[in-house]
Amino acid sequence: MTRYRWLLFDADGTLFDYDTAEAAALDATWRELGLPPTAGLVDAYRRINAGLWRVYEAGGITQKDLQIERFVRLLGELDGSADPTRLSRSYLVHLARQTFLLDGARELLEWVRGRFRLALITNGIPEVQRPRIKRSGFDRLFPVVVISGEEGVAKPAPEIFDVALQRMGGPAREEILLIGDSLSSDIRGGVDYGIDTCWFNPAGEDLSEGPEPRYEIRRLAELREIVGDGT
Repeated sequence: MTRYRWLLFDADGTLFDYDTAEAAALDATWRELGLPPTAGLVDAYRRINAGLWRVYEAGGITQKDLQIERFVRLLGELDGSADPTRLSRSYLVHLARQTFLLDGARELLEWVRGRFRLALITNGIPEVQRPRIKRSGFDRLFPVVVISGEEGVAKPAPEIFDVALQRMGGPAREEILLIGDSLSSDIRGGVDYGIDTCWFNPAGEDLSEGPEPRYEIRRLAELREIVGDGT
């Protein structure tokens, strides 16, 4: 008999194929604004964006400022003269249209639905995440969706988990399993909050110093072996 009643999923990098979505949105943005193709664009953007999101998770920048600052820094590296605000606006529109899923995500969710209660918790921008959640059909799978940009607080802060548990009806923490790909936000947040965590680690990265998840999986299908059939 499984101990878990609730599965609390991260979105990007856990269910959504964010790398593919990000590259597609950048390409569409550059085409829309008539900018020349730039070698290293995606790699530079990802490095800058990842760094700023870590600052955001630590409370060092607002989500609104992050949206513009990443393009300010990107244009600085590329010696570009485009308007970063216009770039940001276009990019968010295109990113909201991307609903690529990781291998096995749809199959896993179809299996767990009806067996467990499901919730989604994401450090994301509402105008991007809400359309993607709806387009992918996740709004029908997840009765509880918590988005950091709507709450003014991000994982790993305990306050965003307070919001999630309140909307989940206040289950006991030992009845919840958090599944996510980020050690710094998902696993750190879950461990500090006192709920079990499952690290989705498809690349087989080494576990460095920091929070230690209760479980680790390389493929989403492996979660079934951990949680059982919900009975």
